[in-house]
Amino acid sequence: MQSKISSQVLSQARRIVVKVGSSLVTDEGRGLDAQAIGQWCEQLAQLRQDGRELIMVSSGAIAEGMKRLGWQTRPSAIHELQAAAAVGQMGLVQVYESKLRQLGTASAQVLLTHADLADRERYLNARSTLLTLLQLGVVPVINENDTVVNDEIKFGDNDTLGALVANLVEADLLIILTDQKGLYTADPRKDPTATFVHEAQAGDPALEAMAGGAGSSIGRGGMITKILAAKRAAGSGASTVIAWGREPNALLRLCSGELIGTALLAQTAKNQARKQWMVDHLQLRGSVTVDAGAVSKLIDEGKSLLPVGMTAVQGDFARGDVIAVRDEQGHEIARGLANYASAEARLICRKASSEFERLLGYTGEPEMVHRTNLVISR
Repeated sequence: MQSKISSQVLSQARRIVVKVGSSLVTDEGRGLDAQAIGQWCEQLAQLRQDGRELIMVSSGAIAEGMKRLGWQTRPSAIHELQAAAAVGQMGLVQVYESKLRQLGTASAQVLLTHADLADRERYLNARSTLLTLLQLGVVPVINENDTVVNDEIKFGDNDTLGALVANLVEADLLIILTDQKGLYTADPRKDPTATFVHEAQAGDPALEAMAGGAGSSIGRGGMITKILAAKRAAGSGASTVIAWGREPNALLRLCSGELIGTALLAQTAKNQARKQWMVDHLQLRGSVTVDAGAVSKLIDEGKSLLPVGMTAVQGDFARGDVIAVRDEQGHEIARGLANYASAEARLICRKASSEFERLLGYTGEPEMVHRTNLVISR
């Protein structure tokens, strides 16, 4: 049954990624379910007013495209599926945009590929965009860009994308809304002894053995993709809930601390997971040397690293690489994600942010390493 821990995780989550599957969004393939989407949007808008930050990862483009094109069965040819995604994406984002706008909530369409999140520079660009949208009070609606890639089409559902987005923005919670109540110890349709799993540890190998099974005829994911998504999300400290998407006010109830479905709890705190990821880099591409004033601001005041405090740049690194921050005696005092490549860092070394546009030709982040992407070395 529900524990105080899971209730606390749910009620205290501030940044939340919600993923809804194709069968829910399209009412089992009959076309976009505008009423259901409207209900989720009402809950998203209400949670936004409560100070939560929400991101919606929505499947359904291919299923909606099939309906618009008059196709009764899902084609197997990749180019036909990509064409269906292109047609269906128009309707999908239109419904979300119109529903949220009616509720006074701004929305944005973001199409991502797994390659965007594997490439460190594109990863940081996507992260910056999403965080800016959240700061502006906008609800990003994300789908995989199926018109140019076939990862989802061939291998799975948007469960993995939901987990990657949770990692990208350092979410507190990933909510996967599906057409199942949650996870059972076995398939209850085949095993009468199967029991419902209310709470478990994300990444527990036993969960994968329980999950098995394929997805619906509309979506391509099954419970196993959700279990693996929870494991992936837990790597950055985000817990996951798998719940029935038709449950009345599911999002509101979950965020009030009521456990609906299966909670898969992350065992590592968000800041600890990020810190460990950077600490675990055995080979760094480069480093920057900083003056005594910058050392004090980083260690004593917890500030970001500004280029004006840098005295030298070593190595050849790209934007998004983990770099070391060293004092003038050569000791590593911190490490973090570089907002600028080494060539750019050399140009802005010792310079104020007001000079960046003249030196670089554009205005980027004022920090070389933002405090949220920086860990002090011990």
